[in-house]
Parts: sequence; C-alpha cells; structure tokens
Amino acid sequence: MDWYSPLLIIFLFCMSYIILDFMRIFKEKATLPPGPFPLPFIGNFLQLKIKEHAKSLLELTDKYGPVYTLYLGTKPAIVISGYSAIKEALIDQSEVFGDRADIPVFQRFIGDKDFATWNGDRWKILRRFSVLTLRNFGMGKRSIEERIQEEAHFLIQEFAKTKGALVNPKKYFAYTSSNVISSVVFGSRFEYEDKRLQTIADSIIESFHIMSTLWGMLYNVCPSLMEYVPGPHTKIGKYFQKTYDVIYESIKQHMEILDPENPGDYIDCFLIKIREEKDKPSTFFNRESLAGSIQDLVFGGTETISANLTYGFLVLMKYPEIADKVQEEIDRIVGRDRLPSVADKTKMPYTEATINELMRFCDILPINFPHQTTRDTTFRGYHIPKAFCIDLRKRAMSDCFLNKNYFPVELVSISSGEGTSVILLLSSVHSDPNYYADPKTFNPNHFLDENGLFKKNDALLPFSAGKRACPGESLARMELFLFFTSLLQNFKFKPVIPKEEIDVTPIESALGNIPPAYECYIIPRSPDHLQSDT
Repeated sequence: MDWYSPLLIIFLFCMSYIILDFMRIFKEKATLPPGPFPLPFIGNFLQLKIKEHAKSLLELTDKYGPVYTLYLGTKPAIVISGYSAIKEALIDQSEVFGDRADIPVFQRFIGDKDFATWNGDRWKILRRFSVLTLRNFGMGKRSIEERIQEEAHFLIQEFAKTKGALVNPKKYFAYTSSNVISSVVFGSRFEYEDKRLQTIADSIIESFHIMSTLWGMLYNVCPSLMEYVPGPHTKIGKYFQKTYDVIYESIKQHMEILDPENPGDYIDCFLIKIREEKDKPSTFFNRESLAGSIQDLVFGGTETISANLTYGFLVLMKYPEIADKVQEEIDRIVGRDRLPSVADKTKMPYTEATINELMRFCDILPINFPHQTTRDTTFRGYHIPKAFCIDLRKRAMSDCFLNKNYFPVELVSISSGEGTSVILLLSSVHSDPNYYADPKTFNPNHFLDENGLFKKNDALLPFSAGKRACPGESLARMELFLFFTSLLQNFKFKPVIPKEEIDVTPIESALGNIPPAYECYIIPRSPDHLQSDT
C-alpha cells in the first residue's frame, strides 16, 4: 500500500492540471479566431505533419480561413494566410504587427545583441546602421555588382575543374553566396579551400537544416525542456560557435589595424561607431552586438542564396525545356564574350520571369519568422491581444558562446513574447490562386504578360515585407540574377535520372523548405553559341 498514495496523488495532480488547462483553453478560444481544438501540453501538434509543416498550415487555411488560431504547445498563435491578409498585416498595419515574437533557437545561441530577432530601439538602431553601411559599400550599386560577377567567375572556374564529373553542387553554392556577403563584412573574399569560409558556410547550412525539422520547431516551443532532451538540435549551438570563432578572430585582427579615416568594410565601420559612442551608457554599439550583427548578416546572406540556387537548378533539370529557353535568351542578349550584368535584365524578360518563378515555386521560407502585435487590435473582425513580455531566462553571454571569453560580458535578460504570436504563412502567398493561374505548376508565364514582357506580381514575398523585410533583398535579387545567368551561360546541368523521376518535394518544410540532396553533371557548353549544346 505504500506505493498507492503517491500514485494517487500524481494521478489527481495530472487530472487537475488537464481540467484546468481545458478551462483555460476554452476561455482563450472564446476570444480568439477559430481553429482546431488543442490538447493539453501538446496543443495542435497532431494536426502538423512531421516533415510538411507548411503544407499542414495550408490545409488548415482551407478549413478555417485566412485567419485562424493554432496552439504550439500551450501557447496560442494566430496564423494569417493569403496575399491580401498578409499585406494588410505587414504593410497596411505594419506598426501593429511589426514586433518580432520569441524565437528561442536564435536567441539562445545569438543572445540579445543582434538586430534581427529583437524589438525596441536596439533592432531599429542596429538595423538602420547595417542597412546604411551596406549601401555605402555598394549594396544595390555597381560596386557590389562587380563583386558578384567576380564571385561568379570563380564559381565557373570551380565547376570547370570538375570536368563534367558527377558532383553535388550544394557546397559550391554555399561557398559562393557566403563569399559575397563576406567580402562586404570582412573586407575580402575567401578562397574555396579556406577553412574559415568552409566553417561559416557549412555551419550555417547545417544549423538551418536542423531548425527546419521537427526538432527545431520543438525547441522553439519548449526551449527549457529541449535543452535536456538529446537530439540533432543539440548540435545547433556547436555550429553557431564555429561561426563565432571565425567572427571573433576577424574582429581582433581588425582592431589591431583599424584606420578610422579609411574604413574598409562593415567591421571597420562598426568599430569606429563603438569608439564614437564609448562614453554613452545606453549605446547599443559594442563588440558583442558587432558579433551578433555579423552573425545575422552572414547567416541571411549565405542560406537564402545558397538554398535558392540549390533548389533552383534541381527544378530546371526537371524542366530542361525552360532552361533551354533561358539559355537561348542569354546567348542572344549577352553572348559568350562577357558575363551577364544587371543592365541586361530589362532585355531578358523570360530569364527574369523564370528566376522570379523559381523563387515562388521553391518557396525557400514558407513560414515567416513569427511576429507579435504591439497593442490590442482587431484584425478582420477578430480580436488579437497584445503580447506581453517576461524574462525567459538569464545567462551570461559567455554561456551563449559556450564559455569562450573573447570579450568582457555581463548577465543579460532574454525577454520573450509570451502572449499571442502571429505566424505569416508566406507559402500561402506564393500559392494564392487569386494571383497565380496554376500555383502548383512551375511556369514562368506567371510573370509574363500577353506580349511576352516581364510582369511584376505583387504576390511574391520571398523576403517578407514591411518593417521586418530582409534588409539585403536588393543584394539577394542581384545575386540570384547574376549567378543563374552566369552559370546557365557557361554550363548545362544534367541529372543522373530521367527528368520525370526527379522529385522536387522538400525533404523538410518548417522554417525553411530544404531541397532534396542530389548530384548532377555540370557540362561546359560549346564556346560557339551557334553550335548545339549536346
């Protein structure tokens, strides 16, 4: 009988908790938009397919409409779908929906010193500084175009070295995309054999992959619990740390040779700003925020471009007739004697339409980073309460960096939006039948008018929109155009299996759509564009 009483107490406690949780859920749901009924502890996880989170949310949209409630664990989130509703939230009501909700997987390993995952004056000031600095170093201008063309030239050389052998292009795309943003941040590109470049690119790609799995999703929902659970998510911190090791070493080198009169890159400009504001007690410019900001820039600048190129060429191998038409236009407008330039874009409507369709079809970020409301609001007839903040945890910045004491650190408070998060389902924009005649089909005609000229479609938000849109969108679009056209100008990408057997379904679909791993033959095209590429 000794064991009976403890078991009874535990049973009564669990039943009481479940009853109270059901009462809480009933009370919350009475004031929130409709949605599937959640279970205690796990919320609506049973409605989410393990490897198809975005698809699951789209199916719930069909059932509950463009605004519905979904419980991620014990926390309610408002899901907004479709171009019209998302535009209304991100652009028309940007002040209301402009705050960033809690993203524990980033905040745990970056800390509170970056500009991408936080709110208030910190993110506004650091983001504004980063955007202006990138512009000063040529983002959106010819100087950055020349850097991209130079990198495209090196990538062409690397592919030429394969001599048409079977190759996995993923690492090449990662190194290339990482080199473009690295040339602005660190002041120079890296050789492909450089361990620093390989560490940055490989760590970012692997960590993003894990974040896009069920493990990453569970960590964002239950961070305190998941820190004690074994699984792939435990590797994320190691990947972030490897990138920080490179960042710290570069910052030290820049500090030793800094010339305030002649800043050569983003790090120099940030260090100069630190000196200018060293006597301001409330400044956000310090060496920890420099490291966090660099992490934001290289992460975004590497993963987005790399994934679009990797996924894009897989799709083009499945639809070789479209790749052929792009190459015909490249040959006619650019030829083979020079690399493509941004000035060529307006003369190449089919190529531009194809690249835009690749961004739509591949849908690299199907679920936008979560937002939260800055105040109580009514959206499409539903009341959405303001999120409130609590201290999620306190830890030394040195803990976030795995006890690497590169700089003086102090305890910081990581605040978390613990109220209602808002999930913007970007995948619903890219599959909106009101804007795309056949959204499930890869078709460049979605971006062409009846005269064959390029037609902009507002329902294309691969970089989000509003106050939180990707600050490097113009750079990313330039990279994608120049890389796709330069590679198709010089190579044929051949699959190892018949095109009908190529599966372009993502292997993971949560934070990002992760393309299937593949190998292909990268065959140099004939120097004479009048000859047949056989």
